[in-house]
Amino acid sequence: MTDTNVSPLKHFVQAKKKINAIFEQLLAYVTEGAGFIEESHQNKGPDQIATEEQLEKLKTFASKVGGISEVLARRHMKVAFFGRTSNGKSTVINAMLWDKVLPSGIGHTTNCFLSVEGTDGDKAYLMTEDSEEKKSVKTVNQLAHALHQNEYLDAGCLVRVFWPKSKCVILRDDLVLMDSPGTDVTTELDTWIDKFCLDADVFVLVANSESTLMQTEKQFFHKVNARLSKPNIFILNNRWDASASEPEYMDEVRQQHTDRCIGFLVDELRVMDRRQAGNRIFFISAKEVLNARVHKAQGMPEGGGALADGFQDRLVEFQNFERRFEECISQSAVKTKFEQHTITAKQIIDTVKNIMDSINVVAADKRVCSLEEREDYKDRLEFVKNQLILLTEECKKKIKLVASEVQDKVSNAMTDEICRLSVLVDEFHADFHSSPQVLKLYRSDLHKHIEERLGKNLAGRCSSAVSASLQTAQLQMIDNLKPLLSSETQSQNNIFLPYRRFDLSYDLNCDQICADFQENVEFHFSLGWASLVNRFLGPKNARVALLGLDEPSFQIFRTVGWRLVAIAVSLYGLLYAYERLTWTTKAKERAFKRQFVDYATEKLQMVVSFTSANCSHQVQQELASTFARLCQEVDCTQKKLEEDITSLSTKIEFLESLQKRSKLLRNKATWLESEMDLFTKQYLEQSQ
Repeated sequence: MTDTNVSPLKHFVQAKKKINAIFEQLLAYVTEGAGFIEESHQNKGPDQIATEEQLEKLKTFASKVGGISEVLARRHMKVAFFGRTSNGKSTVINAMLWDKVLPSGIGHTTNCFLSVEGTDGDKAYLMTEDSEEKKSVKTVNQLAHALHQNEYLDAGCLVRVFWPKSKCVILRDDLVLMDSPGTDVTTELDTWIDKFCLDADVFVLVANSESTLMQTEKQFFHKVNARLSKPNIFILNNRWDASASEPEYMDEVRQQHTDRCIGFLVDELRVMDRRQAGNRIFFISAKEVLNARVHKAQGMPEGGGALADGFQDRLVEFQNFERRFEECISQSAVKTKFEQHTITAKQIIDTVKNIMDSINVVAADKRVCSLEEREDYKDRLEFVKNQLILLTEECKKKIKLVASEVQDKVSNAMTDEICRLSVLVDEFHADFHSSPQVLKLYRSDLHKHIEERLGKNLAGRCSSAVSASLQTAQLQMIDNLKPLLSSETQSQNNIFLPYRRFDLSYDLNCDQICADFQENVEFHFSLGWASLVNRFLGPKNARVALLGLDEPSFQIFRTVGWRLVAIAVSLYGLLYAYERLTWTTKAKERAFKRQFVDYATEKLQMVVSFTSANCSHQVQQELASTFARLCQEVDCTQKKLEEDITSLSTKIEFLESLQKRSKLLRNKATWLESEMDLFTKQYLEQSQ
């Protein structure tokens, strides 16, 4: 007992320290795992990795491990001493403590449960169940007085005695010694067991070697055995020093007690076999050992005083009990206090490891799918970009070709319509008069008529063909660009239709084209000299010829003769009179229309190329607008693909981080598992 370095009780202390450290690491690990799953659980939707069930499991584990850690921190070895009144239970405890800590002596000295445990302080004190007050205990006698004189304590009460560890080596190793009233002083054995014995690691039955095992003692341990699975029991036959007075019967009495004790442990309780039972029975004299140790502590000889013969043998027997007792309680306490918690910890570690494996597998599968999906999107984006470049050139050529065809079509149609302009003019009917005001209004209405009818005729000849060509070109563009769009966009048929119905605008502007037209509705005799000269010689030569008319006219009269001249003049006059009389408003209108047709034909022919080019430009603008709209949809598709690629890259990084962290946490679980296996091998398997 003096060499604490080799005390078997250190085994429990080391095991407690080790398992506390493991559970601290396990608590930190489970807390970290719960935080990790909570972070990954925040990712809602179809790509969620962790489940609500996994999160709740780890939160429950964290709470459970925290509770176990608190329990383990309070765990200690506990040995309960039982026996009949005055069998020496308190004396045995005092002998083990090397001091008179508990009241002992003749008669009923212990009337309640007393637990003795170590305190780091220098002063001893005691506490009762119903008070937090620390009552000072300076000596054993004062303690006895506190129990018997100052206040009454029921047998089922517990008084906790805190004794300085510096004064008692055995209390330094988390050992609690429980003293009890005699089993023969109460019938409330079941209450005692439930209240004080269920967490005991070793039971010590202190019997009186001057008698035999009584039924009250056996009854108590039968009840203990019914509640606990194979309790560890030692039997101390105390007051064996009395055998020194009858040495001739010593061996026979010892054998008799041994047989009865073995029969009780093996045959009645069935808590061990005969070989084990033989190592659990001891014959001692606690009073002798206590006195010897007190003397030694005071510097006196250990064997001084009046001692019966065989003291050294009994001292060795007591020391042998202490050694066996320390080994048993240490091994038993390690098993009972830590084994179930070790199993629970392994189950928790295994479950968390499986959860991390599951997260890693799910994250890996989703990462592979995301990588493949991202590659598909990249290929799709590259295809869209390349195809758009090729189709842009193709569509530009198509637009140019259609525009050229429209220009030729409109030009030909307009040329034909100009040739039929006289028909359009003849179809015009309105009030006509040679006065300037009426002529101005007449011209304006004629311009509107020509522009309207010419426009309708052009539309009738060109619009259907142009619309067909335009629609064909648009549909071709759509068919070419449609595969580049997303499936969602392709399902929206409305985006592939023109914004509006397309009609060519010819915009002839006859008012402006014919603004310089000057009609001449004055009467001009068709056989007049100026008219004839103008008709045959042309306007330029007519002016030259008319300058030399005076002198040759007399020569004509001389040559022809007056009669012939008179007849000619008469006919000429009749013809003049006829034309003059027929120069009516209708004749003036016909002359006006004829002059207008000649003038408008020349002017309209000058704007054929401009009008056809304008129509071509309209078609080109419409096709370019359609292509631009489709390109805009393609751009949206490209942007969506780029966003999807970026989103997938972010998702892949997140999944990679999940894999990395789940692998790390799984490795930590494996390490904790190995630590727990090492603890089991080092402390629990040795306790088998």
